[in-house]
Amino acid sequence: MRTVLIQIESLSPYSQSRMHDAPKKDKERPDEYEARTWREKCTTDEAGQIVIPAMAFKMALPVAARKMGMQIPGRGKSTFTKYFEADVICTGNAPLGIHKDKVASITINANSDGVRGSGKRVKRTFPIVPAWKTTAEFMIFDDTVTREVFEAVFEAAGMGVGIGRFRPENGGLNGRFKATSYKWKE
Repeated sequence: MRTVLIQIESLSPYSQSRMHDAPKKDKERPDEYEARTWREKCTTDEAGQIVIPAMAFKMALPVAARKMGMQIPGRGKSTFTKYFEADVICTGNAPLGIHKDKVASITINANSDGVRGSGKRVKRTFPIVPAWKTTAEFMIFDDTVTREVFEAVFEAAGMGVGIGRFRPENGGLNGRFKATSYKWKE
C-alpha cells in the first residue's frame, strides 16, 4: 500500500450542487426558497467551511482511466479501470478555506426536471468558487497502479473529467484541476 499527498490547483471555477432538505417556509414561492437556500448546496465541514467531497476525486479517477484505455503490460487487453475503481481511494474531504457564508453565487436557467432539453426552464442559483487550491491524500492498495500510471490518470481526470456541477465529464466548463506536486509515501 502507498499513499500520495497531492497539492491541487484549479484550472476553472468549481461549483457545487449538493442536495439539501432545508424546510420551506409557509407561502414561500420557489424562487424565494432558491434565493434563501442556495448556500445549502455547499458541502461543508462542521465549521461551515466548504470542502470538496473525497468521492468527487475518487469517482473521477476510474472515469479517466476508462477514457484513457491504458492496458496493463503483460496482461493482454486488461486495463487499469478496475484497479482505480476498487484499489484507489481519497482519504478525506479536501478543504477550500472558504466559509459557505462568503462564497459567491451564479444563477443559471436550468431545466426544471434536471433533464437536458426536456422543456421548461427555471432559474437556479449555485455556489461558485472562481479559483481554488487544496490538498488531497490518496491511498493505493494494489501495486498494479504505479506512480506513473496514477499521475497520468490524475492529470487526465483533472482535464477531461473534473469535479462538481457543470464539469467536463457532463459537457461543462467547471471543475478542471491540475496537480502542482505529488508527495509519495511507501
